[in-house]
Amino acid sequence: MSRTERSITNGHAVSSEQNGDRANAHLPIDVFNASSVAEIKAALSHLHDQEVAVTARLDALVASQKDFSRELGRLDLLRAHLGSQTSTTHAISHGMLSDAAATADRISSAVRRLDLQQSRVKATLEVVEQVSELKACVLGVAGSMGAPQDWETAASYLNRASRVPPEVAHGTFAAEMVPTAEVPDPPNVTLDNAAESLCGLFLREFDKAVKENDGAKVTRFFKLFPLIGRSEVGLDVYGRYVCQGVASRARANLNAGTGGAQSKDGFFYANALTKLFEHIAQLIDGHGGLVERHYGPRKMNRVIERLQLEADLQGGIILDTWNDERHVDRKLTDIKSYAFTFLVQSFLPAQRSATPRSNSPATREGLPAEDEGVDMKEIDGLLNEMAVMLGRWSLYCRFIAETCNVSYLTVSTSLWMNIFRKLTLCKATEDESQKFTPPKFLQEASLSKKITDRLTNPFNTMTTFFFRRSVEKAFQLDEQPSGLTLHPQKPLKADPPHITSAVDDIMYIVNKVLQQSLATSQVSVVTNVVPTLGRVLGSDFIGMTQRKMRDECYPKAPVQGAQPPEQTVISFLVLINNLDVAVDYIRRIVQNHTETKKTITGPDGQVEETDQLRSLFPVPAEAQLAAQTLQTLASSFESKVNDLLSDGIQVVFNNVVKHRLRPILADAFRDIEYQPRDDSDPTSTVYHDYGEGDEDVDDGASRAELVRPRFAASWTALLLPISRILTALAFDRLLNVTVAYLARLLEKRLWSYHGRINALGATRLERDVSGVVSAAVDVGGAQGASGRYRHREAFARCLQMVLVMGMDDDEWEDVTRGGETADVLDKINREERARIRAMVRR
Repeated sequence: MSRTERSITNGHAVSSEQNGDRANAHLPIDVFNASSVAEIKAALSHLHDQEVAVTARLDALVASQKDFSRELGRLDLLRAHLGSQTSTTHAISHGMLSDAAATADRISSAVRRLDLQQSRVKATLEVVEQVSELKACVLGVAGSMGAPQDWETAASYLNRASRVPPEVAHGTFAAEMVPTAEVPDPPNVTLDNAAESLCGLFLREFDKAVKENDGAKVTRFFKLFPLIGRSEVGLDVYGRYVCQGVASRARANLNAGTGGAQSKDGFFYANALTKLFEHIAQLIDGHGGLVERHYGPRKMNRVIERLQLEADLQGGIILDTWNDERHVDRKLTDIKSYAFTFLVQSFLPAQRSATPRSNSPATREGLPAEDEGVDMKEIDGLLNEMAVMLGRWSLYCRFIAETCNVSYLTVSTSLWMNIFRKLTLCKATEDESQKFTPPKFLQEASLSKKITDRLTNPFNTMTTFFFRRSVEKAFQLDEQPSGLTLHPQKPLKADPPHITSAVDDIMYIVNKVLQQSLATSQVSVVTNVVPTLGRVLGSDFIGMTQRKMRDECYPKAPVQGAQPPEQTVISFLVLINNLDVAVDYIRRIVQNHTETKKTITGPDGQVEETDQLRSLFPVPAEAQLAAQTLQTLASSFESKVNDLLSDGIQVVFNNVVKHRLRPILADAFRDIEYQPRDDSDPTSTVYHDYGEGDEDVDDGASRAELVRPRFAASWTALLLPISRILTALAFDRLLNVTVAYLARLLEKRLWSYHGRINALGATRLERDVSGVVSAAVDVGGAQGASGRYRHREAFARCLQMVLVMGMDDDEWEDVTRGGETADVLDKINREERARIRAMVRR
């Protein structure tokens, strides 16, 4: 190759590389343009690499050419075989199968034409049969309505005729073939006239049977209406019939006690309303199966809707009469105008309040006989009666909703309570929310609105008044427990818990009102009444207790340094007990109404669980809302009480306990030295070693151990009288505060021994501190192991301090190295450990 050709070739290669890879900035140098030997060698090396790569690719192509040639040969062979097969297939198709395909096509067309003719023949025969059936029905109706007057047969013929398609019955073929000389009219005209005639006849006979009180005849004609295509007429006339019975029974029940002694019965009107609902439920239960069987599914709903209109009327009469007879409107007016004078004056400042003490005889003698114009017994009676009526209304709505929303269920007995027991004890599931949703006609019923106006709203208002007035009266009649004393040698005459009478009275009313509200099965009542109870308890019960603690029995010493009067301290402790016991009462009341109860049923002792709220509120969402409302009452009340309870405990600690702790601790360590000296010095107070040389000492209670007996005696004298009066939880709160302060005092005393303690004294100090801690957490004896451990934790720093003081050198070295012993000293840091260790003279 000439130099010019090589230049062109290399130039073309460089140009190709530049076009193929624009991103490469370092292109090889052309050997003909090289300016140095290094560049020439680099260019030649690059050309050599390219030559090797091209040679490798060419070798690979040459090596693979044999395989390609072999595969191409195989393909040519296969193509030759495929061509012969294709020729054979074409020959078979044109020579052998064409005739068979033509024959099959002719046969298929003939079959399709035959099927078409056969279907037309069947349709014609069906029309002929239907027209024949129609003609038979027309003649049968005419014949039955003639001389025989067989109404059941005539109705059955009309029912058979109704199954003939309308296009056949109104067609020209039927109009030509059905009429006869006896029945010349078209069939549809004949049948319509017959249906109208029979409908009028059945109505007359039905009304006649109703007047004659012939139940069998009423049932006979009631079953014939759907056969003649007049189901709605039959349901309406039947609804009117049963409503007459409901009206007459309701009037009889209401007139039975009007103006007599029975009308004064607290549950007369509730019983009248219950009997109304019971009668309707019995009618639905007794006749629902008949209606569903002859009129079809859910056809009873039309009758129920008609019955509801009558229930609206009769129930409204009962509620209006009850409202007038019981003077409910006047009582509501009196309630709204009641001033709650005692509660209002109790919260006034002491200098402006003229109200005497709650337990003074003057207060009881001055109580009005009629509760200032509102008779609480009458209000209580009204609430009981309204609760019964609301509960019956809830059961009635649940029964109607289940009957209308699900297919009719046959109940084995028609007794009212058995019907509702089935509904009450059923296990509601999530999909039962829809099942127990009242139908629209029940939601929009006038009785439903009247129940809200006449019962629900007055019940909420009267319940609020009844509870608040009961709280007020409980405080008016409040009595302190007798026979309480702070002298430990004198026995307490009253049984624990030591509370005033108001707590029991108020909590009894709380339970009564909650039980009464839940019995209504109205979630709207529960969500209205329960928060109201919480507000009254917070404002009146807790507020009155707070006012008494602040103004009447605040434990304040008459002179600085003295103890508060004993009776004042006792009254204050009793008020603390009131708060603690009230929280426990509320918690148990709520738990009693929300927990699942287990009962043993059956001879084999099977345990059955009953969810009370789900029994009263079958809709899961309502049951959950009711439970949440009750739990909110308990939690909010407990939160408010705990705030006041903590303040009360702090007052007892500050005014009764705190100022005596420092002298008690100082007296326990009085004249105790932790640098043992020579026993020969008679002027020195020697702290003997425990158990050494004291064989004549009685149980080690002399000089061998002075700190614990001194402290235990004073500590018990201080706290035991209080522990006898306070409840266990309240005293535990007080002890928690007290031991925390005592631990701080003890720690300060330990720090004060710097430089005044040696190694032997450190051991004795550790024993004394342990004795003080044991005596401190054992007071009262009612906290249990967990309580003693919790209180002992307050002295952890003190115990670890004396532990460091009494360590030997090996243990201390392990602590300084951060060994296992250091993990025990988790309450004091490294600097404090060194400082404590330096307190001991060695």
